[in-house]
Amino acid sequence: MTFSPSSPDAPSSLDAIAAKASTWRQQIHQSPEVLFDLPQTAALVSGKLKEFGCDEVVEGMARSGVVAVIKGNRGPGRTIALRADMDALPMSEQTNLPYASKTENRMHACGHDGHTAVLLATAAALAERRDFAGTVVLVFQPAEEGGAGGGRVMIEEGLLERFGIEEVYALHNQPGLPVGSFAIRPGALMASGDRFVVTISAKGGHAAEPHLTADPVLTAAQMIVALQAIASRFTDPSAPVVVSTTFLEGGNDGALNVIPASVRVGGSIRSMDPAIRKSVEAHFKEIVESSARMCGADVEIDWRPGYPVTINDPEKTALAAQAAITAVGQDRVDTECPLTMGSEDFSYMLEKRPGALIWLGNGDSAALHNPAFDFNDDAIIHGLRYWLSLVDQRLNPTPD
Repeated sequence: MTFSPSSPDAPSSLDAIAAKASTWRQQIHQSPEVLFDLPQTAALVSGKLKEFGCDEVVEGMARSGVVAVIKGNRGPGRTIALRADMDALPMSEQTNLPYASKTENRMHACGHDGHTAVLLATAAALAERRDFAGTVVLVFQPAEEGGAGGGRVMIEEGLLERFGIEEVYALHNQPGLPVGSFAIRPGALMASGDRFVVTISAKGGHAAEPHLTADPVLTAAQMIVALQAIASRFTDPSAPVVVSTTFLEGGNDGALNVIPASVRVGGSIRSMDPAIRKSVEAHFKEIVESSARMCGADVEIDWRPGYPVTINDPEKTALAAQAAITAVGQDRVDTECPLTMGSEDFSYMLEKRPGALIWLGNGDSAALHNPAFDFNDDAIIHGLRYWLSLVDQRLNPTPD
């Protein structure tokens, strides 16, 4: 008989597993690590996975990534991957929690500590029960934050081929969504996230003689305003595009009567369609270069491609939604949630294999990337039930 994630007769209480996972989560939260340098987090994760009796535990992918394999006892079947990100952010925590970060300028402000704990709880339950046909690959990934693309690096190191992964799934907590609720949508879910830095060079001079200069500050001002035409005039109004200039630096150490010789401008551009993303890049470069020509300045464009659009496979999205409904009930699953202009490097895995990312309710918490944010431990049991429901649905002997 197939395991039901809500069964009270499970060999070990899921509530007990979730309670243990809460302590693991808080332990990870106290010692946040960033990008690819996650020695403590990776050691905790690999240690637990070995303790649970996973069939294989591989360490060191993308420097600190950990991959575990659990085979079902009901014979052969497909291989699916469940992914969690492990890294924190370079920012200072302001929660005053007893388990707050002990490391200056490091905190789990995006809930990756919770994602890791939920997947560890899932590994514990799956390794004990094994009531499925096929293989579950649990991927604990570094460097999701900062545009570093830890997921891309794991793919480049052979993650998908080495473990025979056919489908990929992930969850991410969502502040404002009630605890015990899920949200998902087919197709584009999260935006691509490209970044830019433009260096404007021109002839500086005395502020009293602007006619003898080619003012890079004026060039920057005109360029910043003109870039807003990308979204307002060059893109279909029904297609989400955000152009944000986030820093402007230059000047001469407070000398207010000097026109500087150079200015740097940087920011972020997000879009929801791969074709529009290419068009936006072309318009961006054209606007920057024409603004410089008009003002007699030179520009150097440092275009930094970010994560692709996160696109959920429609079929796998429907399956993920049904797994969530089985776990928490029809009325607690939104299957047409709004788009979000944030970006996520799980998109690299979704480019290579069909799958879906789902939102897990974090309740009335501070926003993501906020110094007051904390993952809600009450969400762990619901994430655990979702993962088990999904495994039960995808890895059982009943043909599709």
